[in-house]
Amino acid sequence: MAIKMGTGDLAKYPFLNEAGDYLRQSGFDWEELDRPDTREILERAEERLRTAVAGNVYEKLDRYETEILTFVVTLIMVKSIGLDPVLKKYALAEARRAEKFLSEDLRRQSDAQRRALFIKIFEDLFGLKIDVTEDGRLFKVRVTDYLRRSSHFHEQEWKMINRLVQAGQVFLDADETVRLIRNELAILIINKVRGMSLPTLPNSLVERVEQMRAELTPRFEYRTQVVTEYPPCIKHALDVMNRGENLPHSARLMLATYMLAIGKPVDTIVEIFKNAPDFNERITRYQVEHLAGSKGSRTKYSVPSCEKLRAENLCFATAECDGIVNPLQFGKKRANKK
Repeated sequence: MAIKMGTGDLAKYPFLNEAGDYLRQSGFDWEELDRPDTREILERAEERLRTAVAGNVYEKLDRYETEILTFVVTLIMVKSIGLDPVLKKYALAEARRAEKFLSEDLRRQSDAQRRALFIKIFEDLFGLKIDVTEDGRLFKVRVTDYLRRSSHFHEQEWKMINRLVQAGQVFLDADETVRLIRNELAILIINKVRGMSLPTLPNSLVERVEQMRAELTPRFEYRTQVVTEYPPCIKHALDVMNRGENLPHSARLMLATYMLAIGKPVDTIVEIFKNAPDFNERITRYQVEHLAGSKGSRTKYSVPSCEKLRAENLCFATAECDGIVNPLQFGKKRANKK
């Protein structure tokens, strides 16, 4: 089924192959970026990348053709800068941007238009077949497809026991349907950048790239945390952070409360989370201070029990755990036996 994508669609979903076709047909040449009248494209590309680096989502969608070009130029910037943490932060921000537009489109489009979007984005790109309920209010995916994707989520609402399931299909609303593919969207963009061959870049773009690389390198070189003295669940969380990957909310809560409980200062804990692709210092600092009881409700949060961590698939117990009931007890039982 052929689907005609307009420039508005391509501006919202510029990772589609049709966006590349559009640029080739437009006859755009990289040397054009040295012209004064294309300066806005470079400025928006830099803004798009800086917004992602700050842990936020680039919202602009006022000039479709410009935004399609901006996306491609930003990919070139990320590739040229060559910092893996920047790539992961950018990919996640672009996935969240597309997720926002997809959710909006699915809620307001007609059934025929919804199915067209599903075929193009969900099924063609990710092999995820989506059906729409008769009243058009909910969406259905196969149980196997749901489980494969939701297994990365640790929030209670994603567990199968809390979902409506019928005839081998799981029912979801628009936001939940799109959330299922956020990680795959981010991986798609990461692979797109890694697979790119850099063209000969115009001077105006080279200058911006070199300036941003010099600025971002000291900020985004991975900050490796020593993990030898921690319980396995905390070691695992720190390993994930050291790889520059995202932790689910429940794992972040575990890690932050554990570090607070052993006396780590807020600044040190915020530093631990800086490797996360979605890191936002202001939000992270407030959340850690909230858990410490110095902000918000003024209630200090406790470290989750081992039982709770097992229920949320966050337990990686070894023989050294020796029957403890809370990560804070790790190592203390052996010490007491000596």
